[in-house]
Amino acid sequence: MSGNSFSPTASVGLLLMRLGAAALLVFGHGWDKLVHFSAHAAKFPDPLHIGHERSLAMAVFAEVVCATLAGLGFVTRFASAVIVIQFAVIVLVLMHGAPFGDRELAMIYALPFLCLVFTGGGAYSIDARYGPKVKFGGGK
Repeated sequence: MSGNSFSPTASVGLLLMRLGAAALLVFGHGWDKLVHFSAHAAKFPDPLHIGHERSLAMAVFAEVVCATLAGLGFVTRFASAVIVIQFAVIVLVLMHGAPFGDRELAMIYALPFLCLVFTGGGAYSIDARYGPKVKFGGGK
């Protein structure tokens, strides 16, 4: 896993964060939306005014597809950015004006993925093995 600057312990920490956050998001939120898509579609919130089904499809994409990709460490920064954008819409648009306690869970879910946007997946990720060799933010 040459070419990255993460220590082994930092990479284990990123691995655990990726796997834990992704599993919680997929199995705690996304999987039910995917399995019961038609039941949720009619009543799913539409904060961007694109239609209930499209809003649900975008949520499933973020919470199942992108969370799985981030958990595997494949296109980690992109997948994590999609999840962060989804939770930003939830916090800033859908729950605008709600008390902090009601918005707190969405912010907690967004935080590990926001960290992954900046750090990437670490040494124990598919990105580190097969990803692009171009490093963002300078460096060697």
